[in-house]
Amino acid sequence: MRITRTLSAAVLLLGLAATPAAADSSPSADPSADGGAPTEAGTSFRTAAEFEQGQRATANGSAGDYLYWSFPADAGQRPTVKATVKLPETHAAETWRIDVYDGLRRRQACQYGAQTRTAAPGTSSLELACVLRTVRAWSEPWANDPLPGTYYVRLTAVNLPTSDLGVPVSTEVRVDSKDIGGAAAVDGSLAEPLVPGVAMKSPADEEGSGGGTVLSAIEPEDGWSSGWWSDRWVWTGIGGVLAALAGIGGYALTRGSGRPSRVPPAA
Repeated sequence: MRITRTLSAAVLLLGLAATPAAADSSPSADPSADGGAPTEAGTSFRTAAEFEQGQRATANGSAGDYLYWSFPADAGQRPTVKATVKLPETHAAETWRIDVYDGLRRRQACQYGAQTRTAAPGTSSLELACVLRTVRAWSEPWANDPLPGTYYVRLTAVNLPTSDLGVPVSTEVRVDSKDIGGAAAVDGSLAEPLVPGVAMKSPADEEGSGGGTVLSAIEPEDGWSSGWWSDRWVWTGIGGVLAALAGIGGYALTRGSGRPSRVPPAA
């Protein structure tokens, strides 16, 4: 009877812990958030158009242009960048490429996805995708791990034939993330996210109060995480509880009734 109660309590604890973890693993997508998405792209890192994850940024341009956007990514997220290029009816074979850079402008490798694709003549559109590695809360200075902060998306055509230079195109870019949680947690965090400074002043500067340069306004909806909390703590606590319950169950099985099985005969 005691063993049954012990197992029931363990299953209940596992269910309570798995529920929030499963909810956190869903991609962050909010179709209603497209209202504030940019409709133009930048032409360099400094002029990259900012948008939030879950939004669909659009831009019109010309084949041969470099189109730049930027978005925030926090620790524990695994961003997936998707781009759609709509081409005119008449064009030669075109190869398009999507690249992602972190806040230090280091190019980040894609785990998988069609990062480069070629549109055959007459193809109306093509889709590109890049699934990044999980963003870490902290990393060694020499490592190229993705860290919390601003990420840049660059979309362009490569090896473009001369006949297609300047051909008008329309583009869409969207970023969604999967929350990996405690599986990617580390024992450290950055002092500040890798968000570049911008050439603008805060209201305090305008009033002559001596305020400092402000960072880019782009950041996750719930703010940057502190880096120390993750569901790893929950699973660690559950592991401790299960170990204690297993010890109690083992003791209950092995201690017996507390009386000798045979009574010695009287002298």
